[in-house]
Amino acid sequence: MSGRNPAPRRSYGGRSAEERRAERRGRLLAAGLELFGTRGYAATSIERLCATASVSTRNFYEEFSGREELLLALHRDINERAADALATAYAEAAGADLPARVERAVRAFVTVTARDPRWARIAFVEVIGVSAGLEQHRLHWRARWEDTLVELAAEAAARDEAVDRDYRLTMIAIIGAVNNLVHHWSARGQDIPLDDITAELTALICSALGRQAPEDT
Repeated sequence: MSGRNPAPRRSYGGRSAEERRAERRGRLLAAGLELFGTRGYAATSIERLCATASVSTRNFYEEFSGREELLLALHRDINERAADALATAYAEAAGADLPARVERAVRAFVTVTARDPRWARIAFVEVIGVSAGLEQHRLHWRARWEDTLVELAAEAAARDEAVDRDYRLTMIAIIGAVNNLVHHWSARGQDIPLDDITAELTALICSALGRQAPEDT
């Protein structure tokens, strides 16, 4: 070995190559959010994404294999943030009754996914029907949400707040209702207060978890 020190990593304007690449990726994600969330995925070209992000096409392909991978990254991001927010809110309300726990969880989910209509469009509209690979990704997240709601129902049953039964089909139906209601809100120009959306979804879930038959006397 020569014993020479390795050459320092080159930097430009005080930023390393890794920092500049992370910044470019961030600009591409922001451009994807804006264009996919307003114009739509099908109407957005890689050239327009690059122009909006002020990056070259070469830089784009250093980060993403194509538009689909960028859309997938955005969809994964919104779902991960929503899942974290819901779990945190539900845990913080652990000592409350069922309606309060559900309301906190629903509010956290709606705040993350629906506060910005661009995210709502990406989460519930643009991701559908793009490709078999992206559909598999979407269904993976749908199954995770299904499991989350089934666990919520099981906890309610353990607390004697709900009938102890299999709620999986019920939760699949509720997921469809959530997706459609948030999409409806987004498509109508957000003319319905998010508090109303939260209240409606909370009532729907609590009703589904309510006792299905009168108490034994």
